[in-house]
Amino acid sequence: MKGDNGHSRPLQMQQSDSREGEAANRSKLENSMRNSYWLGGTRLYIIEGHTDTGGLYDLVEAWFPSGAQVSPHVHRRYDEQIYVLDGEFTVWTGKRAHKTALRPGNDIIIPAGTPHAVHVTRSGPGRALVVASPSAFARLIAQIGTPDEGEQPPSSTATETDLLLRLSAEAGDEILGPPGALPDFRQSSAPK
Repeated sequence: MKGDNGHSRPLQMQQSDSREGEAANRSKLENSMRNSYWLGGTRLYIIEGHTDTGGLYDLVEAWFPSGAQVSPHVHRRYDEQIYVLDGEFTVWTGKRAHKTALRPGNDIIIPAGTPHAVHVTRSGPGRALVVASPSAFARLIAQIGTPDEGEQPPSSTATETDLLLRLSAEAGDEILGPPGALPDFRQSSAPK
């Protein structure tokens, strides 16, 4: 292998470069794993968070297992955009629970203060990009989620309910019902 000056570099240097490259790849993987969490059976990978964007937005890739149902909830402090990469999702929004079907390439913008629920509606898993603006969602994921240690969900992805409710409230989020429920969104409390 030729060095910068055109002379051959010793084999020892080439092996060192290879080890450095492997270490860099390992470090990159470890960093990505630190940004990946399980929450309610869903894998959430924080691509960009508060420190990356100056608090302007969060960008999260979400992997939902087949049949996943996200509890009805409302974000009081940030807008949410869901862009579907794989699978099919049904999203209910607003006080009248308007139903929208989303397929790959479709998106929906959910303004702050809008109650909504999300379900994966096809037999396969679903994958989507989620943008929250301004930033708050990624911090909530990192505080509540279980760090991702590999390809499989952890043996227990249960989230402590009191912690979830407290940290959600701090982020300006309110959970309106259990997963799978489509409550009368008109029962949600007034904006805070």
